[in-house]
Amino acid sequence: MAGSQTVIDIRQLHDIADFVGVVDLQKEIWGFDPIDLLPARFLVVIEKVGGHIFGAYDGARLVAFCFAIPGVKPGPAPYLHSHMLGVLPGYRDSGIGRRLKLRQREEALARGIGLIEWTFDPLELKNAYFNFERLGAIVRRYNENQYGLTASPLHGGLPTDRCTAEWHLDSPRVRQILAGGRPPVHAVERISVPTGIAVIRAQDAARAREIQQANAALFQRAFARGLAVTGFERGHSAGTYLLEPWK
Repeated sequence: MAGSQTVIDIRQLHDIADFVGVVDLQKEIWGFDPIDLLPARFLVVIEKVGGHIFGAYDGARLVAFCFAIPGVKPGPAPYLHSHMLGVLPGYRDSGIGRRLKLRQREEALARGIGLIEWTFDPLELKNAYFNFERLGAIVRRYNENQYGLTASPLHGGLPTDRCTAEWHLDSPRVRQILAGGRPPVHAVERISVPTGIAVIRAQDAARAREIQQANAALFQRAFARGLAVTGFERGHSAGTYLLEPWK
């Protein structure tokens, strides 16, 4: 594996030259067409209006990044929407993604911001495990085809259905999980995705779409009943979302 946690430097980015490197990584990680790329000038705006951009460096080489946009909800408290996190393939599974998220949390809390949200594809099981079991996020919203169809081969031509992760940064739940603990999950519903979904998406798009549509209906009905995803189980044949009542 290229890189390790002991040699990777996480930095907050402020200069347009660094932002150009973030654009290059978007191309390399997702294979986006130019129309799908977020340009360096947009990252300049994010940095100027209260968002943040972080990069992970192996020496002088940018190997991962994340950035968040300021947001407003009803009520007095602002939040951050973490729009992208990407890690080069040779640097994955080395803890870099978690280190980037923890830096986001640290910076947000220092400014009195208690919530970061982001979207993720519920068919991406590794991301699901990371969000729930490593960070302590919850999910109460599901949006169908949120970003429209994209050119990325990673999306397999499917609609960009997304769950919205809520990361309540200083909650007892998040503090416990970040410290290595695990709050009990009293699941009243389970929603499963085959572990072979990546192969299905690549080889049988119609079947992948059936799975996506069936689970979309399950998520939406569960959220309408006041349930939230609070955990994720990894199994041999399926990854399973655990849902329980949430106030």
